[in-house]
Formats: sequence, structure tokens, C-alpha cells
Amino acid sequence: MSPAPAPVSVADDGLFTRENLDAALASVCAATGLDPAGARLLRFTNNAVFLLRSHPVVVRIVGSVSLRHRVDKVVRVAEWFAEHDFPAVRLYAGGFTQPVQVGPYAATVWDAVEPARTPARPRDLACLLRRVHALPPPDGLPEWDPLDDVRRRVNEAEGLDEGVEGFLRARVEEVAERVADVDFRLPRGFVHGDAHLGNLIPSPSGPVLCDFDSSGVGPPEWDLIPFALGVLRFGDAATDYRELCAAYGFDVTAWSGFPVLREVRELKLITSVLPIMVSSPEVRPELLRRLRDFRAGDTSAQWTRYR
Repeated sequence: MSPAPAPVSVADDGLFTRENLDAALASVCAATGLDPAGARLLRFTNNAVFLLRSHPVVVRIVGSVSLRHRVDKVVRVAEWFAEHDFPAVRLYAGGFTQPVQVGPYAATVWDAVEPARTPARPRDLACLLRRVHALPPPDGLPEWDPLDDVRRRVNEAEGLDEGVEGFLRARVEEVAERVADVDFRLPRGFVHGDAHLGNLIPSPSGPVLCDFDSSGVGPPEWDLIPFALGVLRFGDAATDYRELCAAYGFDVTAWSGFPVLREVRELKLITSVLPIMVSSPEVRPELLRRLRDFRAGDTSAQWTRYR
């Protein structure tokens, strides 16, 4: 079990306000010789993802102080994918060292993927997962520890009620004990850690994987959990999940360990925006809804994805 990380303090208006992120982007660009003018914020939950206007480049700023340590791993995994010529996003070769550190922020810089008209399909994700699960993991990759980031985000939460904080801490430790008893069926290896269609980018040459923050060495079953939760919590098509299962060859929902890993995934979905509750108050209503359903044991309630 990982030790509980120390709490992180933030300013009253939050570290990750849009003004602060724009300033961080400007600093990253100054350090890398890029131009931030006209950059577009594509999304901001776990990371602030900017598409530059002047270059076909994406800048990804880590949206949590306590999770900055993962950025070195992200770079290593990206290099490993490139070494194996695996369909994944590529780091921008700009002649500077990655990751880029600017004050309290950490960032990575990537080649933008030319969009394709045809969207990625569940079978595309399944085929890439089968390929990546068969590869020997890169040296030095950490062991799968899906609750480490949950603990860190609780410690870094902006404006979290003490009662809610206590509940989350207790539930995390309870679930950690149950995870230790799970009987995994598939051979251990590299796991992406957050495998869903949102992290599969369609390109003219075929879909490519992105977002390696949660990667590690562990059970491949974990990579099938997000898609299953997409059906159960976000109303995604059950036929899409069946397509994934048919292409991968394993139905994680029919496996005895599914209820435990489902709860782990839901804890991650609930706590993912805790570090930005003050900086981005628009996420708070959905966060509170998820938390309410989870505490009530309501496994059928539908959630809405953060934008």
C-alpha cells in the first residue's frame, strides 16, 4: 500500500484558474521557443490540453501538483511507444528536454494528430490493447497502483468538506484491501491505465493511443474496466462494449473481480477533479452528484462526462 501523500495547499482562488493556466502556457512556450498566441484550450480535467495556433503542437499541463511526479513516466512511455513504432501520440522533437517544468506546473509537448473523418471504433481500441498488452513493459515502469492518485487528489482537494474527505479516505482504504484479494485471470504486463475511446485519436493512418498518466505494470483486466463503466454510468451503447469484448476476447463484466475494480474506477471518476474544484467551479455540480450516488450505493444512476 502506498503511503498517504502530504496535503497540498492552494491559493483561495485555486492554482488552476484559466488565468494561471494561460500564464503557465506562456511560460512553457517561452522555454521551448513556441508561440502561445491564439492557443485553444481543448479540455481541462486531469490536464489542461492546449492546441497551439502557430504550430501543429499540443501542450499538456498537469492539472494536479501532487501528480506532477507522473510526468516523467509519461515521457518514458511515449519514448517506448516510439521505439516499438506503436500507434501512439509522439512527443514534439523541438530540441528541448521533456517534461518542461515551470514554477509549480509540469508540462509535456506533443505533435498534434491530424484529425480523421472516420471515428475510432471499440474494436480499434481492443486491437491496440491486445497489441500493447503483449509487449514487454519498458524498464522502470511503476507497479499498477490505481488508488495512489485518488489518495493524492483527496489530499489536494480544493474546498472539500471534512465529512466528505473522511468518507473518501475510509472508502479508499477499504477498497484497497479488497483489490489485494482479487483473482486476476490475464497475464500481467503493460497497462494503459485509462483506456477508453476518448484516449484513442482517429488519424488518417489509423487510431493512436494518448494519455499515459495512469500507465504501469499490472493486470490487463484494468484496461477493460473504463469501457464497461461507460455503459453503466454514462449511457454508452452496450453494443459498443460487446464489440470491444468480441475483438479483445474477454468480458470483464462476467469476471468475479469486476465489482471491486468497478468501485476503484468510480472512485477515480469521482475524485479526478478534486484539485480544480475552486479553480473550475463548473465541475462541482457533477462531482457532487457522483459523490452522492456513490455514497448511497446507487449503481444505476447515470452520470455526465466533464467537458
